[in-house]
Amino acid sequence: MQILTSAGVRRVATLIMGVSLSCLGATAASAGQTKVDYETARQSRKLVAVKATAPVNVDGVLEEADWSLAPIATDFLQSEPREGEAASEPTEVRVLYDDDNLYIGVVARDRDPQGIIINELKKDFNVDNSDGFELVLDTFHDERNGYLFSINPAGAKADAQMANEGRETNRSWDALWTTESRVTENGWTAEIAIPFRTLRFSSADSQTWGVNFLRRIRRRNEESLWAPLPRIFPLARVSMAGTLEGLQGVRPGNDLRLKPYALASMGQRGRGPRDGNGDVGFDVKYGITSGLTWDFTVNTDFAQVEADEQQINLSRFSLFFPEKRDFFLENSGVFQFGTAAGGGGGGGQGGGRQDSAARNDVILFHSRTIGLSAAGGEIPILGGTRLTGRAGGYSVGLLNIQQREEGTVPATNFTALRLRRDVLANSDIGVMVLNRDENGPRWNRVIGTDANFRFFQNLNLNGNITKTMSPDASVAPGSGKDTMLRGNFNYRGDTMEFRGSYTTIGERFNDEMGYVPRVGINKSTAYFSPHLRWRGGISRWLREFWPHWDFSNVTRYDGTLESRYYDYHFPLTFQDGGFAELGFQRSVEGLSRPFNINSRRRIVIPAGEYAFNDWFATARTNQAAPFFVSSRYGFGDFYDGYRHNYQAGLGARVNEHLNITVNYSRNAVSLPGGRFTTDLLSSRVIYDFSTSVFLNALLQYNTDARQWSSNVRFNIIHRPLSDFFLVYNERRDTLTDELIDRAVIAKVTYLMAF
Repeated sequence: MQILTSAGVRRVATLIMGVSLSCLGATAASAGQTKVDYETARQSRKLVAVKATAPVNVDGVLEEADWSLAPIATDFLQSEPREGEAASEPTEVRVLYDDDNLYIGVVARDRDPQGIIINELKKDFNVDNSDGFELVLDTFHDERNGYLFSINPAGAKADAQMANEGRETNRSWDALWTTESRVTENGWTAEIAIPFRTLRFSSADSQTWGVNFLRRIRRRNEESLWAPLPRIFPLARVSMAGTLEGLQGVRPGNDLRLKPYALASMGQRGRGPRDGNGDVGFDVKYGITSGLTWDFTVNTDFAQVEADEQQINLSRFSLFFPEKRDFFLENSGVFQFGTAAGGGGGGGQGGGRQDSAARNDVILFHSRTIGLSAAGGEIPILGGTRLTGRAGGYSVGLLNIQQREEGTVPATNFTALRLRRDVLANSDIGVMVLNRDENGPRWNRVIGTDANFRFFQNLNLNGNITKTMSPDASVAPGSGKDTMLRGNFNYRGDTMEFRGSYTTIGERFNDEMGYVPRVGINKSTAYFSPHLRWRGGISRWLREFWPHWDFSNVTRYDGTLESRYYDYHFPLTFQDGGFAELGFQRSVEGLSRPFNINSRRRIVIPAGEYAFNDWFATARTNQAAPFFVSSRYGFGDFYDGYRHNYQAGLGARVNEHLNITVNYSRNAVSLPGGRFTTDLLSSRVIYDFSTSVFLNALLQYNTDARQWSSNVRFNIIHRPLSDFFLVYNERRDTLTDELIDRAVIAKVTYLMAF
């Protein structure tokens, strides 16, 4: 059944978007906003750090005499919801330092301290769903790179490295720093101590850094900044940050860290006997210069890493799973190559498209190819080394890992080299080299060069060219290219957003250290969206309306159609953070061979060209509220049949200690070859005993994989960056309830910093 023709879809979408624009008007985004001269504001935002004359006790109370002598950063301006207006509550920030630490004192005043929202205590908490304070430090003052530190009123903390003003943000980076916060009758206060050895900066006697501060008041969904930013830019936009002056005679130090671990485990497969073993290993980190860090690891183990969240795959292409292992996540931004096209907002918000490969572009280096099998099983790592950081105008990344032999997988060496040179005001050019060598005749090499340019603060242009090299036996037979070329542009203004890309990937392109959904294709994408605010001022309930059109066209090298998508989305963002969206997608799929969509039931879609529509509605309530819900309903043609998709979620934040979420998804598919349903249920329970003791339990039920799985992790941070983990994993067959495997793992790490 075909609900609407392609031309009809386009006419409906054009009509709705035209009505939207005429009703709200092109000036709606600036309605109710105060004009700010951001360059003048930036130049005026200067803060002097004062050297402490006595020890600073980090207890959340600014009672030391030196705090009263430090200049105050105040007069924060909103970026959301009323861009350019004064913050609804005053914030004061002071900076002290001594020979070892940088201290930040925060006084966040609030007329209604009972309204302060604190939803989590865990490390790397969700900063968007809580009141909080964030700061960015551009220690080299290059207006590109820096460090992000975040806290909430209960003392939870999160940290991140960022490069190229947030184009690459690594939130899995863990810094050595401390903080304490206290809620008072006038709001809340906090003290932060960041050791200089945690940071990288020049060796000059007098330091000038870029700095900015952000205050979040979650019940109003308000964000305000000391050095104001347009709402379209994140805090990582350090080219618009203020200046921190007055640091004299400080040194980054060598920052030598030794982190050994010991592990004991007991496991069982099916009805087999239980077996146990133990292991030891260690990591070393050394700051060889003020900008470069050298790491190496021996007998690396990732037993404590959280389990993957399962997915249902109804597409023809492999699913994408993100990296979760700390060793590969730290400094991972330096290995990013090019810029992925991404998808429209609807995809990220629970929109219409279910095709994983369509939403995930090529990733040249994906570290999950190291130490993990195609099925996600762990392959032991003997050891490795990594050099990352900055030297002058260069960003450097070098990684070498030796993987052990495991079953039929031979011992394998992996190397990644990344070099990037800063050019112009905020642009760069670079090269990437990848090498994968098995203990035998099989090898794979990749070399690429890319360029990323920014113009006028709003326009980004990117391009790259890549070539792979492999033995003939490793790639598809026949002739074809082994190169990939890609160009991309992205414009984001106050009221309009445009982006587009063109990618061509040869038939013999073979990147065994990356994620490449498909080869032998030409792919074009385009995206357009007006970002509209309510005419006549900010609505009490509606914050933004941003209808958008998303297009993707993929053809094979012989010119035949592979895939084509037209997405039309009509989302609303509400003042409290809630979200609702209507949309539909026109899809055309060209199958050159039969598609086995369900192997267990032997359901096959014949080769041919299929055109079909998918309609959906999705909504979620404020996720910072004590209770929140989400839902999605989609229906429409599916190849030569029909599909209904149902999703529902429920969350409860009882207090800052206990958080519970339950999510359920069902696909009901009817095809001429047969009918089937898939069910995916996941439930997560998080209990934060304190800011250093956590319990995280994930239970998943997947009828497609025929598995129940549970992953329970108990974590104690017994000293800074030192952990004890107790992990329980189990998988069972959903039909027979028979045990597939289970394991109990205890792991302890101990950081020694010199």
